[in-house]
Amino acid sequence: MKDVLTVLPEPIRDLLKQIPHSLQEQVEEIRLRIHRPLEVIARGTPYYPEKEGALYLVTPKDAQFLLNQLSHYSIYAFEEELKRGFITMAGGHRVGLAGKVTLEKGAVKTVRDISSFNIRIAKQMIGASEPLTSYLYDNGWLNTLLIGPPQTGKTTLLRDLARMISSGVPKKGILPLKVGIVDERSEIAASLKGVPQHDLGMRVDVLDGCPKAEGMMMLIRSMSPDVLIVDEIGRKEDCFAVQEAIHAGVKVITTVHGYDLEDVGKRPALRELLDLQAFERCIELTRKATPGVIQRIRNSQSKDVVMLK
Repeated sequence: MKDVLTVLPEPIRDLLKQIPHSLQEQVEEIRLRIHRPLEVIARGTPYYPEKEGALYLVTPKDAQFLLNQLSHYSIYAFEEELKRGFITMAGGHRVGLAGKVTLEKGAVKTVRDISSFNIRIAKQMIGASEPLTSYLYDNGWLNTLLIGPPQTGKTTLLRDLARMISSGVPKKGILPLKVGIVDERSEIAASLKGVPQHDLGMRVDVLDGCPKAEGMMMLIRSMSPDVLIVDEIGRKEDCFAVQEAIHAGVKVITTVHGYDLEDVGKRPALRELLDLQAFERCIELTRKATPGVIQRIRNSQSKDVVMLK
């Protein structure tokens, strides 16, 4: 939260400091919408801080202050980020933006008159993936698909898997491998000026802001990864690139939106990957208690490896 507080206007900083410390650690998003109440989401529940007994309404001045801090008073230097609809700040936190979209030849050129900000708090959970080692490693890392609805901890788990594979697991005799990350939305590594803000181990190479399909092929050609890490596949070209990577002898660990394996199989491009048994392990995540809860691990034949409650 320290990095986030530095870019917020003083009235909002003061309000956030009043939130109980135990709840501050659970904050997932801070949403600012001009002329709307300040919203803080923690543990999936929205909270609306009050000032002098009334909801605090975000002002245009608040929004301008935040935008100036994020862009260092040079919004034009962030044209590429604006085109993608978000800015990554120090600490790996990502700020989503909404406002007036300007088009050029049918494609998004930029976002201006920004009226909504969604600050997503980046949290790295070192060691979150270690309990999965015995299921995902068998004389080598297995091609793995993480499945879950939004905010079930897919990216957090994927990030820690990247760190663990890149660093190795000495106590289990697992050596560190070369890891290539295609970080199209800057969520895994949260790179700032090309430098990852998260601890991803010592043998990692990141393509930041690069489309997934193109990025996978670029890394295979240029960086010879042992394992490819990529978030949220779904397009036909993504699935083809996964097949190409696997055929090239590169292991792939990725995520997809869905409730379970059967739900994912309803999407034609992904159905083809599943029919080919491309993934040796499929992990289904749930948010019944907290993000990142694993409810089932399945193998390439869709059979349960382990059921977790």
